[in-house]
Amino acid sequence: MSTTREFLPLGIAVLTVSDTRDEVADTSGRLLAERLTAAGHRMFEKRIVKDDVYAIRAAVSAWVAEPDCNVVLTTGGTGVTGRDGTPEAIEVLLDKTIEGFGEMFRVLSYQQIGTSTIQSRALAGVANATYVFCLPGSSGACALGWDELIAKQLDYRTRPCNLVELMPRLLER
Repeated sequence: MSTTREFLPLGIAVLTVSDTRDEVADTSGRLLAERLTAAGHRMFEKRIVKDDVYAIRAAVSAWVAEPDCNVVLTTGGTGVTGRDGTPEAIEVLLDKTIEGFGEMFRVLSYQQIGTSTIQSRALAGVANATYVFCLPGSSGACALGWDELIAKQLDYRTRPCNLVELMPRLLER
């Protein structure tokens, strides 16, 4: 990490997707909120919605329409059961996908949970110049995704490149 650049704080929203969690039981959403604020970013908003494609899509759509929301982090709903709908809700909103995120997440996750990582449909992309990252619902997966991938790419000081330096060019056509 280079010290020649100053840190640029971003507005980050956190969405927990769960049919059972409330604010007290939302350890994954709380972990992401704590990590992003500890890193120096601003909490744009934090919400919990049921694992329903339309509820997920509505929350994320509203955030990506807000100019002060630079990043959306979702946790939950990335598995393969009938109620897991986060990827389906998000993919249609994305202008571009960041395939390397899901690939790298599963590589790192494999080191911790072995072949069980194939059950994760973690993904990322860009929607209306807003980065969207979809993480599994476990606190361990959220810590891994934030600590090893997202935090570094949302830090303008990270070299040789990072996602923050691309933000001014995301709406180019």
